Amino acid sequence: MRELKIGIIQQHNIADTNDNMRRLSENIESLAHEGAQLIVLQELHNSLYFCQVEDVKNFDLAEPIPGPSTDFYGKMAKDNNVVIVTSLFEKRAPGLYHNTAVVIEKDGTIAGKYRKMHIPDDPAYYEKFYFTPGDLGFKPIETSVGKLGVLVCWDQWYPEAARLMALSGAEILIYPTAIGYESSDTKEEQERQREAWTTVMRGHAVANGLPVVAVNRVGYEPDPSKQTNGIEFWGSSFVAGPQGEMLYRASNNEEGTKLLSIDMEHSEQVRRWWPFLRDRRIDKYNEITKRFID
Repeated sequence: MRELKIGIIQQHNIADTNDNMRRLSENIESLAHEGAQLIVLQELHNSLYFCQVEDVKNFDLAEPIPGPSTDFYGKMAKDNNVVIVTSLFEKRAPGLYHNTAVVIEKDGTIAGKYRKMHIPDDPAYYEKFYFTPGDLGFKPIETSVGKLGVLVCWDQWYPEAARLMALSGAEILIYPTAIGYESSDTKEEQERQREAWTTVMRGHAVANGLPVVAVNRVGYEPDPSKQTNGIEFWGSSFVAGPQGEMLYRASNNEEGTKLLSIDMEHSEQVRRWWPFLRDRRIDKYNEITKRFID
């Protein structure tokens, strides 16, 4: 058994970026003290979810990589001897920005980064205004705790992304996330959406024989434009095993941290039982790259 101790932090963010980062650092230290080897943060964890509006002033939140945030979390990683999965607003060049996950090694260095590939554009999720689609591909990031298949939020709905990470040797799929309820939907519809979100990623776990970690923010964030009623982020961060079994699921309305242990060797056994990679008909999948088959 190769045990990996994973810490997750589900947080309610406020407008004060320094306070958000302070609370994250306290929770990182606490989870590290409990024995965490890998800590996963939610999407765009330093600030409010600014994509509810299209406002050029929000580009001021972006920063280079490496930059102030990678320095901050690099020190946290080194001081606490943990690997940290961060999610940052990257300024690559003037007028060129990405939604970028950066993995910090336990010695404080940058192990690698992933730029979000699938970019949504929906009411209150105007991400195409801010983010250029990623260009680094679906490549796992090598770390001292294993090969991490890091994807970001909207990527979680696409089985192709999870599969390509798995085919490239990822040992675990990780999804920093920011997703929540639309207030005008019925309670029944809201619950269907939350369960669909959970189910699709558990499906990625099953189809690829890999554990999945999804870390979402939680709590209400108002719409600065007042065109909508804001977003109630539904939390529900979870960890699933390689057969889709739910190992932990957080509250849908409260902050929280959790430390879990995963047997990283179990995926090998599951893939022996269910050899989906063996039985793939790679000679018949050429049309998957088409937008639609008429």
